[in-house]
Order: sequence, then C-alpha cells, then structure tokens
Amino acid sequence: MKWLTRTLLPVVPLAALTVLAAGCHSAPAAASSAATSAASPSASGPAQAAPSSAPSSAAPAASTGAASTATTSPATAASPTVYLAEGGSTTGPLLHAPACPSGCVLSGDGTVALWNMTWSSWNTAQAVGTGTEKLDDCTPNCAAGKLHAVPVKVVLSQPVLVCAGGKGTWYWTSTAFTWPSGLPSVFSGGNAPTNPFTYAGIASQAAKAC
Repeated sequence: MKWLTRTLLPVVPLAALTVLAAGCHSAPAAASSAATSAASPSASGPAQAAPSSAPSSAAPAASTGAASTATTSPATAASPTVYLAEGGSTTGPLLHAPACPSGCVLSGDGTVALWNMTWSSWNTAQAVGTGTEKLDDCTPNCAAGKLHAVPVKVVLSQPVLVCAGGKGTWYWTSTAFTWPSGLPSVFSGGNAPTNPFTYAGIASQAAKAC
C-alpha cells in the first residue's frame, strides 16, 4: 500500500477501561459525535474558566456543543482542570497548560506530536495554542516514514468527565488544527490528516457525575 492509515485510537489495555467504567457511580452518557471534516493525523476525528489544581466531579453546566449531554463544560464555579490525555489514553500522562514545550504525543501510534506550544488560553471551554506539529508521512509505512515539522494552531474542545475509583477527571476529546503555512505535498489526497479528530475512546467513557 502506498499509504498506511494512521490511527489515533489510544493503546489502552482492556483492563484499564474496565477499571475506569467500574469506578464511576453514574452510567456513562452517550459518546461524543464524530468530528466533522477531514484534515489532522490519526483515527476518528482528535470546554471552558481558569483551571484549578484539582479536577471536580460537580454536575456540569449546560452544554453549548452539539455532542451528547455528557459532553458539557465543567461547572465554572468549581473551575476544574481539563486535561489533554497524552496519546489519547486516560492511563497515561495528563497534560495541562503550559504543555508540550518539548513534545507531547497526540496519537497512540506516535505519528503525531506537538512541540514548542504556547497556549493563549486554557479554560473549561477550550484550549487554544500555537507551535509546531510533527507529522509522520507514513511512507512507505509509519515505522519508516519521515517526520515533518509544520507550524500549527490547535484548538482543544468538547471536554467530558471520566470516572475512575470514584474520582472524576475532565479530558478534552476534540482536537482541531489550522496550518498557517499549509502542509507538505506528501499529505495530500488519501494521506491527508483527519481534521478535526476526536478521542472516541475517551468520549465513550463520558459520565454526568461520579
């Protein structure tokens, strides 16, 4: 095959997902709807006040997005922190502003990463930042592909509450990209990255409360 499809589905052990599901006292809500148009690397698809030091499991405020009822913003009064799950896994490192100065992986297969990011905002509605995105062209395959560093603007949105062990943590589930200088020609046609993409695995664990 000329192109090998990259995937952002996180490498998350089944046991970890079971623990996450078992730890929540409320049934998960419906997963977020799939992201819209085509254009960032990976699978399907990869909000809202100044974050505090600890996530809150307080009942979320009314949703302003088009996703499910669980994809709502955290209550602004509590100002919980919303995290970017590195590699799309809730069992891996949790990233918060300032994040990704020396690289943070967005995809479970390591083909997409952000570097030298400066975040102009990071609240309970969305996080907006600019920096460098490193994309693997997966030619002839992702293992042997070349990494391309391109300027990027990133918008993280659609936070959901995930419960584990009775504790709730908020995660971004949607990542949208804008490339001010465009992308190298190798990312044209069938090799174009999906944009935006969603972390479907995280969205599927969304809960209204813990």
